[in-house]
Amino acid sequence: MSETSARLLNLLSLLQTPREWPGSELAGRLGVTSRTIRRDIERLRDLGYPVHATMGADGGYRLAAGTAMPPLLLDDEEAVAIAVGLRSAAGHTIEGIEEASVRALAKLEQVLPARLRRRVGTLGTATVPLPAGDGPTVDPEHLTVLAAAIANHERLRFGYRAGAGARSKRLVEPHRLVAAGRRWYLVAYDNDREDWRIFRVDRLSEPFPTGVRTPPRELPAADAGAYVRERMQGTAAAHRAVATVYAPAAEVAGRLGGPAAGEVEPLDEASCRWHSRPDSLEWLAVRLTLLGHEFTVHEPAELTAYLRALGGRASRAADRGAPAGPAADPEQTP
Repeated sequence: MSETSARLLNLLSLLQTPREWPGSELAGRLGVTSRTIRRDIERLRDLGYPVHATMGADGGYRLAAGTAMPPLLLDDEEAVAIAVGLRSAAGHTIEGIEEASVRALAKLEQVLPARLRRRVGTLGTATVPLPAGDGPTVDPEHLTVLAAAIANHERLRFGYRAGAGARSKRLVEPHRLVAAGRRWYLVAYDNDREDWRIFRVDRLSEPFPTGVRTPPRELPAADAGAYVRERMQGTAAAHRAVATVYAPAAEVAGRLGGPAAGEVEPLDEASCRWHSRPDSLEWLAVRLTLLGHEFTVHEPAELTAYLRALGGRASRAADRGAPAGPAADPEQTP
């Protein structure tokens, strides 16, 4: 790297700190004259960086918001912090930013030095997240591998466990990742089966790119989200639940995971009505029981019958189990 290029990168790194930089201070930091700083500022402006200058004794240079996102220069601590934050967002399905988190994480980890990748991995290994309790967990490393293969149009191999437990090896051409509620799906063309398939990412194991690149295939749907929705609704009987939950609407909406679970309508300060999205009876029953509050199901009748049968099995299992232990201390429960 030339001396001028290296100096421009150092100057850009300083300017990305949110403050006003006097030209004399920048010159002292970089070991050049104020005239050189003025020339370098013009070079950055020519490259599209909106560097604003103010005059006077308290004036200086600062990097302002522009019309496009410029490349960012991060120090080691900042890069690690962002990578860890993106991993957390990708693994816990925050409404609206799941896929963007995966794309950003894939870009960042591609350019992280080995020493920083090890630090990010160590932090991920040492940190135990508290799961929400109503969805499967996904390995963020798997998501980044899949996202990179999608971007590169590169074939993937991975192990897969079907819903019934059968295991298989798959060779696919990945198309898109789809986040739906608290689940991630991979839409891909299965080379062995010569057809499109949808894979639950939490059931994937050991995904790795083969190095073979292929031209993109045309998906038989308007987009990947529509394809997943149509296929999922066509493979299982879906039901819409309407239930009154005796808890504040904000609390219930948060525990359900946001708008992806359906509409939560406040009735009063202590109760609300949930209109679910179409889903299986099993999943609707699990979501209601995991809310931790009393509820009344208004429809469908099949869900009421399923809950009654489930409650009976649970009661019989409890009667056959060990004697009940002491009740939990509410003061020790957050």
